[in-house]
Amino acid sequence: MTRKICVVVNSRANYGRIKSFLRAAKAHSGLRLQLIVGASALLYRFGEAIKIIRADGFEPDSVVHSIVEGETPTTMAKSTGLAIVELATHFENLKPDVVLTVADRFETLATAVASSYMNIPLAHTQGGEVTGSIDESVRHAITKLAHIHFPATERAREYLIRMGEDPGAIHLTGCPAIDLLAEADLSITYELLERYKGVGAPLDPAKPYMVVLQHPVTTEYGEGFKQVNETLQAVAAMGKRGLQVAWLWPNVDAGSDDVAKGLRVFRERHRPDYMHFYRNFSPEDYARLINNAHCLVGNSSSGLREGAFLGVPCVNIGSRQRGRERASNVVDAPHDARAIEAAILRQLDHGRYPRSLMFGDGSAGARIADVLAEVPLSIEKRLNYLPA
Repeated sequence: MTRKICVVVNSRANYGRIKSFLRAAKAHSGLRLQLIVGASALLYRFGEAIKIIRADGFEPDSVVHSIVEGETPTTMAKSTGLAIVELATHFENLKPDVVLTVADRFETLATAVASSYMNIPLAHTQGGEVTGSIDESVRHAITKLAHIHFPATERAREYLIRMGEDPGAIHLTGCPAIDLLAEADLSITYELLERYKGVGAPLDPAKPYMVVLQHPVTTEYGEGFKQVNETLQAVAAMGKRGLQVAWLWPNVDAGSDDVAKGLRVFRERHRPDYMHFYRNFSPEDYARLINNAHCLVGNSSSGLREGAFLGVPCVNIGSRQRGRERASNVVDAPHDARAIEAAILRQLDHGRYPRSLMFGDGSAGARIADVLAEVPLSIEKRLNYLPA
């Protein structure tokens, strides 16, 4: 019997983290893929990932408009509530056998709540990891709602067991984002960068450049403008040394407007001739972008996950990834311009690092598809350490 697997993609990052599974599920004889695209994946100013999703051959079964504009803690809470209401209707119409949700976005929590309350088995990727910000709480809350777990690392698997999850429901698969890196042509061209337009000075991939991606930290709401300005000062010092900068726009989390304001003010005031701002890349093209960078700077998990597999030097700023597993390619820095500059210089001097398979070997998507096609489904849960 073919199982209907419903995947909810809420952001550009979500899509990159699950694309290889979508391909595997679409091709799997035991699965019928259902796709819902919503939240910031529909919004132009956050990269409009739905266009890339469709260009890749995935036509959504439905879309969910759930983002309340404002990028404050209040609008995050309201967006989560609205998404629960909308997703419940779509799940009722699609009648999936299993819902798969990705990682730790606030929109992801809505998927988990709607699915579990509707007695639909819930599968979850990237549970058991440790970070800072509200993502930490959201990730563990989803774990307690989920019935099938796909952690990316052995440590994450162990943490899930210590949280009381049934070891039989935990399947160590690695991270599907790594699959794209393992199979892609990672070369980059000027024409590829031109395709994504953006604003600022042209970026020549034949010359040294670094990539910056800094998101707001929701538990440090109100600090985003100050924090991004510290990073901008450090990056400007690199620009004066002749290093080009590709800067990606922040995500939709509370405080995004503060970070975006800092970027706009800097751009208008300084007109940097070494910096180009982008809204979004396809997952494969983002891999090409960071693979050829001399350094990846900011607080995105991609510096720790994809960066580890590629061996790209990473400067991780602030608390957003606090506690997450990392390979030797990562140097941490606080929100301080001098410390960030020193960390970047250290990484530039070091150069490439050995590749790490910490987050997977490139076959996670197929593994997840095989498990979901065959695993017994149940909506009953109990703490595993309680007596039988």
